[in-house]
Amino acid sequence: MSHDELFAEYERLKALAERLQAENAALQQQIQSQKQDYEQRLAEAQARIEELCKQLFGPKADRLTPEQEEQLKQLNQDLQDEAQRPAPASDQILQDEDRASRRRRQRKRRPLPEHLETETVTIEPEVTLCPCCGKPLQKIGEEVSEEIDMIPAKLIRRRTVRPKYACPCGQAGVNIAPMPTRLIPQSRLGFGLGVHIVLSRFDDHLSYYRLEQQFQERHGILIPRQQMVQWVEPIAELLRPVYDRMWQKMLSGGYLQVDETFVKVMDPDVKGKAAQGYLWFYAVPRGDVVLDFHRSRGLLPVQQRLKDFVGTIQTDAYEVYQSLERKESHIDRIGCLAHARRRFYAALKENLPDSVWFINQICLLYKIEDHVRELDATERQMFRQQNAPAIWEALKSKAEELKPKFLPKSTMGKAISYFIDEYEALKGYLRDARFQIDNNLIENAIRPTAVGRKRWLFIGHPAAGWRSAVIYSVLASCRRRGIDPEDYLTDVLKRLPGHKINQIDELLPANWKPPTS
Repeated sequence: MSHDELFAEYERLKALAERLQAENAALQQQIQSQKQDYEQRLAEAQARIEELCKQLFGPKADRLTPEQEEQLKQLNQDLQDEAQRPAPASDQILQDEDRASRRRRQRKRRPLPEHLETETVTIEPEVTLCPCCGKPLQKIGEEVSEEIDMIPAKLIRRRTVRPKYACPCGQAGVNIAPMPTRLIPQSRLGFGLGVHIVLSRFDDHLSYYRLEQQFQERHGILIPRQQMVQWVEPIAELLRPVYDRMWQKMLSGGYLQVDETFVKVMDPDVKGKAAQGYLWFYAVPRGDVVLDFHRSRGLLPVQQRLKDFVGTIQTDAYEVYQSLERKESHIDRIGCLAHARRRFYAALKENLPDSVWFINQICLLYKIEDHVRELDATERQMFRQQNAPAIWEALKSKAEELKPKFLPKSTMGKAISYFIDEYEALKGYLRDARFQIDNNLIENAIRPTAVGRKRWLFIGHPAAGWRSAVIYSVLASCRRRGIDPEDYLTDVLKRLPGHKINQIDELLPANWKPPTS
């Protein structure tokens, strides 16, 4: 091989080596990029699995471990020293909580309520004569013990007899007493049984199948579940004016908390599985709750329901609510700090110092709310404006500082992005003393339906959704005011059939008074 040929071969091999080296570098870079992508996806999956395990098996409230609590307290002290600004008296609040905890541990057995019917059983000793002298024993005192017992409920057959009277002259006609008001005309359903079925289904969350089984096993009577479904519909119709009037009054308040939850429905058009429906919740804090059933979770249900509403709604960051605010100029939206806080709790195991810092600052905001809860509107707003804005500014600055340091899809990155995107909405509660810092009150109203769907699994036919919405609304509004739903329904269902519609306000849970007799 000539010199020129050897040189050409050398150049060819050199070019091949350089090309292979470049391809190897590109391949290594691609492998490294894929590795980082896989590691990120693995971290997201692990965080998701931990969050799901927490939801399934862990405590429902956001809690810190003792070690995290201690670190949070240390960070809190450091931040207070560095910031050199007045902060809420959190130490005093913690001391009050410690004292309250000690009182709970020292709690004594409560006496039984005086209103309970009392049955006294006296047990005399068998020996009544002194074994030494034979004289009768004299009573020198007594020992009293109490227990709570229960007399099982029972079904009765109530026969209403109305004698007929007439004069032998035949001129006065027949005289008979009018038929008493019935819950459902031409029906065998009594008021007590109707209230029991409604509460068992919608307050105790029993399925109609289980109710049918109980009636047959415990009372020896067959009441088919189809019959109970047919009875519930006219009861819901009776309560409909109360439901509608509650909504009219809520519209005039100018402030609503809104949320939604899914529920299964048995749609005959969907074969082989239960279809999805949604219960939309609208509530005034510590006031009435109104539910609305709809098959969709889109914009249409909430847009139709709030077409006559002018004011502020408080929601999470679900895009439907954001779209509603953009489309409807008469509606303003504020956010829910509890949703932001949950994301920082989720990031706690990934990045302890930064997530604890955010949780600590959010705790300070909640302590402000604890302090102002019993104040009047003017004092509440003044205290908020004096203490909260500085904390919000510190939160925003820290979030913007940390955002570039975390991957957007990491748990901490998602928490920071959510906070920044929702910042103006989250601190919107500072605009009005009526506004709450979060949506927890309406989430509490959602819990009974969440418990129910685990028991009865589906709500029935989609056309039955409005019945559940009406009854749940009345029960939730009673619960919020400390009204026993059984007392309320027993009284109101007897009065509604003959009640004037222009006097419906006196039957609303907000105005209802228990009968004196």
